[in-house]
Amino acid sequence: MHPRLASIDTWIFDLDNTLYPARANLFAQIDHRMTDYIARLLDLPWDEARVLQKDYFHRHGTTLTGLMAEHRVDPHAFLAEVHDIEMDVLEADAPLAAAIAALPGRKLVFTNGDKPYALRVLDRLGLGTHFEAIHDIHAMDLVPKPHPTAYANLCARLAIEPTRAVFVEDMARNLAPAKAIGMTTVWIDNGSEQGPDAARDFIDFTVHDLASWLTHIMEAS
Repeated sequence: MHPRLASIDTWIFDLDNTLYPARANLFAQIDHRMTDYIARLLDLPWDEARVLQKDYFHRHGTTLTGLMAEHRVDPHAFLAEVHDIEMDVLEADAPLAAAIAALPGRKLVFTNGDKPYALRVLDRLGLGTHFEAIHDIHAMDLVPKPHPTAYANLCARLAIEPTRAVFVEDMARNLAPAKAIGMTTVWIDNGSEQGPDAARDFIDFTVHDLASWLTHIMEAS
């Protein structure tokens, strides 16, 4: 094990564009459906709905949070609609499955999506049995990453000691609150959409391929 990670007993992973590569473009389907939803809800041209969707995403953490705050949208109905997508762009990732299975300690998923969607993704990737728990947007009481309370909620509900945990994410901004409570942070720099904040001083490791990095740290001494 890499010396900097020798004391880690909990491995926490984001889902979208983290456990599968951003080039799979799965989340683009969800992104498009969110814009469709806003256009229909507010009777807006699609391009205007797109601008509003991105505004909610950047200001509120997720599009859903913005819609709930400003339009009282039902989260269950919204998530069911935007997650109703085909997953044929995903395939089983045997190297990643082997690398995650080899990690010592607990393994968890921490996602702003919901559990039914997360289970579908994990099953498609061949990771359905690799995680102890999925801490989703409902488990967060609908307060998403990067709000600090989402991380406090995660640690409280799953009895996590932050200083002994690693958090792996493709959205750099979502790593800042994790670092603030003592987690080791890993940014998957794979070209996925980022927020306007360019700060990166809260990132401990920057990697491009998750399976390769996990294999490397297990072999390091």
